[in-house]
Amino acid sequence: MAMNAEIKPYRISVGDEVLDDLKSRLRNTRWPEAELVDDWSQGAPLKWIKDVCRTWAEDYDWRAREAKLNRFAQFTTEIDGLGIHFLHVRSKHPDAMPLIITHGWPGSVVEFHKVIEPLTDPTAHGGDAADAFHVVCPSLPGFGFSEKPAASGWGVDRIASAWAVLMDRLGYARYGAQGGDWGSAVTTALGAQDGDHCAGIHITLAMGARPNVEGQPTPEEARALQGLNYYADWDSGYSKQQSTRPQTLGYALTDSPSGQAAWILEKFWAWTDCDGHPENILGRDELLDNVMLYWVTATAASSARLYWESFGPKRRTAHKVTVPTGVAVFPKEIVTPVRKWMEPSFTNIRHWREMPKGGHFAAFEQPGLFVPEVRDFFRTLRNPSA
Repeated sequence: MAMNAEIKPYRISVGDEVLDDLKSRLRNTRWPEAELVDDWSQGAPLKWIKDVCRTWAEDYDWRAREAKLNRFAQFTTEIDGLGIHFLHVRSKHPDAMPLIITHGWPGSVVEFHKVIEPLTDPTAHGGDAADAFHVVCPSLPGFGFSEKPAASGWGVDRIASAWAVLMDRLGYARYGAQGGDWGSAVTTALGAQDGDHCAGIHITLAMGARPNVEGQPTPEEARALQGLNYYADWDSGYSKQQSTRPQTLGYALTDSPSGQAAWILEKFWAWTDCDGHPENILGRDELLDNVMLYWVTATAASSARLYWESFGPKRRTAHKVTVPTGVAVFPKEIVTPVRKWMEPSFTNIRHWREMPKGGHFAAFEQPGLFVPEVRDFFRTLRNPSA
C-alpha cells in the first residue's frame, strides 16, 4: 500500500537530557514515611516503590527498551488539527483483516507489544494465515507520543471520529475494532458512528451499561455489583480527581517520577489478575516501559483530562451499537460485563466468552488468551457479507 502524503514515519527517540534528568530526579526523591499497614490498603507500599525507582534509576535500560518498541512501524498524522501517533504493522498475508486496537488509562501502546506479532503473523505463532490482521494501535490524544489537545473537546466521540478518519486514510474501507478501558468506550463509539465501515467490535469492559437487576441477582450480576461497590468505595478516587481537577494533579505527577510511577503502578496491583502483586504477572521492565510513556512525554495532566472530558461538565453520549459485537469477560476486570445489562445498547452481541484468568489489561497480562479470543470473534466477520 502506498504511503499517504499525510502520514509521516515516526521513531521513538528520547533525548539523553530527558533520561539524565529522570535519573537525577529519581535519585533525589523526597520520600514519605511508610504506610501504617502491612498491605496495599493505604496505597502502593513504600518499600516496593522505592525498589522500583532504584531499578528505574540504576538498572533499567531505556535504550534497549526503546529499540524493542521501535521494531514496530510507527507513524504520525494530523487529524482534526491534532497530531496522532500510531503503530501500523501490516501482515505479510494479503487477505489480512484491518484491526484498530485502542488502549486506555493508565495504559499505552506498550500494552500490545506481546500480541501485535501473533495477530499480524499467525503462522509464526501457532495460528492460521486466515486469521491474520493488519494491526493499527493509536496513542490516545494527550497520551504517549500523540499531541496534547490545546483546547477542550477531545472526548470519546471525537476520538472515535478521528479513528474512523485514520482507518480511511490508511486505505481500510472495512475493519474491526478492539479495546479495553477507555479503548472499550472509544471502540463502542466507533462501532456506533462508523457502522458502514466498522465490521464489528470486541471489548472487555462496558462501564456505561446500566445495572438492570430484577429480583435476586444472577451470579454474573452479583459479581459485577460487588465490583461496582468496591470500585465506588475504595478504588475510584483517582477517577474523581482526574475528572474534576486534572490540572492540579498534573503538577505533582509531571514533576515527580516516583509520584508518576506510584500513581500508575498501584492500578496494576488493583486491576490485574496478579495474586496480590503486579510483578507476579508482568515484568518490572514492562511496567516501567508503560510508565516511561507518561514520563518522557509529560502527559500526566493531558491524559487525565480524558476523565474531565467524559465525566466533567459535558458528559459523553450514550451509544446504540448495532454492528456485531464480541465480549470477553476477564474475571479480575474492574467491573465484569453483564450481558443482560449490555443488550439494550449493544443489539447485536454475537460472541460472549468467560475467560479463565486475567484482569483489566488483557493483552498485556494474558496475550496467550487474548490472541485466540480476538481471532475467534473476528473469524466470523471476515466475509464481507457477514
